[in-house]
Amino acid sequence: MSDNRVFYQKVFSLVMPMALQNLINVAVTSADVIMLGKVGEDVLSGASLAGQVQFIMTLIFFGITSGAAVLTAQYWGKGDIATIEKTMGISLRFSLIIGLCFSLAGFLFPAQIMSLFSPEPEVIRQGALYLQIVSVSYIFVSINMIYLNIMRSVERVLISTVVYSISLVINIGINAVLIFGLFGMPALGIQGAAIGTVAARVSEFLIILFYDKFFNNVIRFRISSLWESNPLLLKDFLKYSLPVTLNELMWGTGNAMNALIIGHLGSAAVAANSVAQVTRQLATVIAMGIANATAIIIGKTIGERKYELAEIYSKKLLRLTLAAGLCGALLILIIRPIAVNSMDLSPLAKEYMSFMMFVMAYFTVIFSYNTTQIVGIFRAGGDTRFGLYLDVSTMWGCCILLGAAAAFIFELPVPIVYLILTGDEIIKTPFTIYRYKSRVWLKNITR
Repeated sequence: MSDNRVFYQKVFSLVMPMALQNLINVAVTSADVIMLGKVGEDVLSGASLAGQVQFIMTLIFFGITSGAAVLTAQYWGKGDIATIEKTMGISLRFSLIIGLCFSLAGFLFPAQIMSLFSPEPEVIRQGALYLQIVSVSYIFVSINMIYLNIMRSVERVLISTVVYSISLVINIGINAVLIFGLFGMPALGIQGAAIGTVAARVSEFLIILFYDKFFNNVIRFRISSLWESNPLLLKDFLKYSLPVTLNELMWGTGNAMNALIIGHLGSAAVAANSVAQVTRQLATVIAMGIANATAIIIGKTIGERKYELAEIYSKKLLRLTLAAGLCGALLILIIRPIAVNSMDLSPLAKEYMSFMMFVMAYFTVIFSYNTTQIVGIFRAGGDTRFGLYLDVSTMWGCCILLGAAAAFIFELPVPIVYLILTGDEIIKTPFTIYRYKSRVWLKNITR
């Protein structure tokens, strides 16, 4: 009983701050959706589709840090701080290069990028206005995400909560003023939303610099670590980070491809999907927190060479994530009629939204379970390739292929296309269960 109490105290001390961070991120997205939904359907669709660019970029960053966390969590269990600092330097080296490339692409070619997601001229125009401004923030995102996620892997999660809380207030405040033209300011619409996002990312960066200089007594960011040579550690980093990064990239581009397919089905479908995705993010904040906490707890326990305990912990964490998924599904079903009645959308968009939110309810339960397995348990033990193979085969080899055929060849109704596109989590489940029972993931990778 005492061991259980200590374990669950540790879990919730990690899960709750991370769930709050996820909730804050969802609140930012929700505020944008609500505010831009008041401006118009094309504006909402443009911002939503432009956001797919940052979505793909942040998934690459998440892949880099998740791969790095495979090492940092286990080295944290081992007590090797120097190696963790070097791993952070390697991660930032890659993320800064990627952030710069995305920034230049978004700033120089916004209309061309938007034309990939929608054929509608007004949606492209609005999205390009948003993308060109918001692309300035990508450099700051490349530093903020890496630093905060590395800090998570060494059980320092409160700094992220503080950073994102302040960022939330700044983002929503500036958005409200500039979108609607409050307090005598010009009403900039979608451009106001983009400016608010840039201001929020800059504020996050400044807070991180202040924290690292005066309060961080665990690991420190050193500029010299960006170009420090350590071939053996770089080899380990690439071995575990590259599959995770490719996995996140394939999963992210798969979601972007889903958005592209839906984008060609009309602005009503795009607007409905924007709301459905926000409710999914809201419903999975606890489950995502559990998945991230699982990676930290299991990785640290394996690094301490307590293998049987790691397996016991994994079973408890899976039960927790299933409970969180069921609660998330119930939340979506409660929000569904409220969202349908409150959003200023066309009747067709509301019809689509009602169906999509119902699909998201069952999707949330399965997604929560699979994510804790793949992102939490498997990656914690260095099993980073399995998720890549699974996502490529189920998303790209099945659901996207069939969904595109349903939309463009057979011209099936939007709800059926949507159902096909979101079916990959069901296909994944038996494979994740089999992989978990094989215990392939249970290994120490520290040197």
